[in-house]
Amino acid sequence: MAVKGILRAISSNASHDASPAPVPDGLTQRVEILDDIERSGINWLWATDAENRLIYLSASAADSVDKPIDELLSLPLTDLIADDPDNPEQKSDRPLNFQLSKRSKIDSLVVGLKPQMLERQDQPIWWMINAHPKFDEAGDFQGYRGNAKDVTIEYQRKVEDSRLAQFDSLTGLANRHRMNHRLNALLSAFKTTNRSCAIMMLDLDRFKYINDTMGHLAGDELLKQVALRMKKIVGNRGEIGRLGGDEFQIILPDIDDRGKLGELADKIVQIVSQPYPIEGKNAVIGISVGIAVAPYDGIEQDELIRSSDLALYSAKNSGRGQYRFYSVELKNAEEDRRLMVDNLRDALVNDQLELRYQPVVRLEDNLVVGFEALMRWMHPTRGLISPDVFIPIAEELNQINQLGEWALRQACHDAIKWPNSVRISVNVSAVQFADRKFPEIVLNALVQSGLEPDRLELELTESVFLGDSETTDNTFKILKDLGVRLALDDFGTGYSSLSYLQSAPFDKIKVDKSFVDSCTQEDENSAKIIAAIIGLSDALGMETTVEGVEAFDQFNLVRSKGAKYIQGWIYSKALKLEQIEKKMGSGEFKIAPDGPELHRPDRRTVFRRIGAIHEDHRYDVVMRDLSKTGARFEGIIGVPVGTNLVLDLGEGQLVVSSVIRSQESTIAVQFETPLISDGAGGLCTRHRISPYDLAAAGMPLAALPKGRYPLANAASSGKNPPQFTQVSLGKN
Repeated sequence: MAVKGILRAISSNASHDASPAPVPDGLTQRVEILDDIERSGINWLWATDAENRLIYLSASAADSVDKPIDELLSLPLTDLIADDPDNPEQKSDRPLNFQLSKRSKIDSLVVGLKPQMLERQDQPIWWMINAHPKFDEAGDFQGYRGNAKDVTIEYQRKVEDSRLAQFDSLTGLANRHRMNHRLNALLSAFKTTNRSCAIMMLDLDRFKYINDTMGHLAGDELLKQVALRMKKIVGNRGEIGRLGGDEFQIILPDIDDRGKLGELADKIVQIVSQPYPIEGKNAVIGISVGIAVAPYDGIEQDELIRSSDLALYSAKNSGRGQYRFYSVELKNAEEDRRLMVDNLRDALVNDQLELRYQPVVRLEDNLVVGFEALMRWMHPTRGLISPDVFIPIAEELNQINQLGEWALRQACHDAIKWPNSVRISVNVSAVQFADRKFPEIVLNALVQSGLEPDRLELELTESVFLGDSETTDNTFKILKDLGVRLALDDFGTGYSSLSYLQSAPFDKIKVDKSFVDSCTQEDENSAKIIAAIIGLSDALGMETTVEGVEAFDQFNLVRSKGAKYIQGWIYSKALKLEQIEKKMGSGEFKIAPDGPELHRPDRRTVFRRIGAIHEDHRYDVVMRDLSKTGARFEGIIGVPVGTNLVLDLGEGQLVVSSVIRSQESTIAVQFETPLISDGAGGLCTRHRISPYDLAAAGMPLAALPKGRYPLANAASSGKNPPQFTQVSLGKN
């Protein structure tokens, strides 16, 4: 249908019985030009009536979609084309339907043809359309007159460019730019509706080691597999992004339940830490997770990211392979860590490091048969600092080899004074073990101390197998030729231990404390796992030491499962050298087991100032014990059993409770809803009081310190006289 043939059909108010008027030469030339343009395919012409039904479309346009033109005419324009909400080239934020209803001018709008209008629905087509509305002399709308052209190739190229600008090319996850934009948009929108938004910051543990030992191509493949696992875990609950390197972020809208967040984080840690088959080898990494939730831990984007970063640092500095929720105390901890980084460099020089020794006891006669050397840092102002705190810093500062060599020499030197039947165990990091000079360092420590090689036991974890297998095998051979003993520590917490037992010459397996902690609980498989490990060890001709036994119910259980050697607080904590030498007097050192009858993993002794709220009055009290289901505190008297109290644990954490014991100023309460793990060995509430709720109660958001909500000030006080007597709390 040529332009000349439809000219009269679209001319306004043309009479059927009127004689054709002569066409001026100028108009004839214009029509011929338009005909030429149509035939060339440079541009197509289209027109609609007042109801936006197509009354004209260039034949070549119909040909491009493999549809007869008669089938397209009279269709509503919106039956043919539709908006693309993700179109990066759409210059107007108004959708096509809106522009048509308002009879607005349409300027360079890229639209997609609806799949049902295409012969090949798997090959989408995109047009760019321009049009202006036509009105008659009376101002009545007559329809649109416009042009169109196929921009499919250009559009798809620009969509891909836009995608590359927002997504990581390696993993396909959102990149930092997209995640920042997404988080900022969510937080801005959620402020007006008082909604919450959680973010997780994630960092892979030991990824650099994989990159260095297996190469960058293996590292890239590992990152892609990590991304796939995260997608399966998170699903449609949130968006995952790779911020760069081995750093990831997850945005989780409308989730503030820290129970659910903790479960998700724990699942990520467990699944991401499983081995990755790469180049015929098993690469093993870990992951640390920091969690922050808006509006509790920050209202603005920068605040929330800062909070999640601090939580991530805490997770990494507490042993890695863990998750942490943000808390106000982390700010102080960050400052403490910066000071420790500076101080640790001088710790060895200034003789601030020392070794303490925890006994390994033979069950049948309570005889001490060995000690594990545990490093301690006696800081001049902070006192005794645990290795869980400073060893990760030493690894970060590349001081671990220096500290490890010192510990090995010192342990051998101290052990030479003990009976020949007593062994000394020393922990060896994967970094130390990967050093080609490590066997020489071991030999020098033995020679200089005069210690017999079979009295030295080196405790290794599965991470030593992540390096070059040839170097690892060679180191094992040299160490066994020296005559030292080898123990596999933290057995059962990894995923490839059986293959390591087959390939490495271990003399001992150590059952990890995590199994002992839960072995007496109901519906736990830990007791069966302990029995299986002991049976496997016996079958392989190895010794087994069970770590972390603290109470008699645990003691009796592991003994019933065949345990012969125990290391735990039920016998002794780590001792100073002079304590050991004093107790060894006669040449033998025996310890009788001593501890609580039952292990209570969820009860923690604390000294923490909190609030106890009754009706409209808040009392300052000191919490002494805390468990998932209750607490004990001091500070008020005259509280009857059965009284309902709300405990203010700080940071918006309110716990509804009921008094179950009351004796003078000591109160024991049972919680209505159990607490959950905070990922750091502590407990916290699932939900918190939103600062938005406090603001609605009269406290402006600007007055709220970030992360800490002064409920004593927010709540009304003094309306009713106190019913109970406040007592002096003393000093912390």
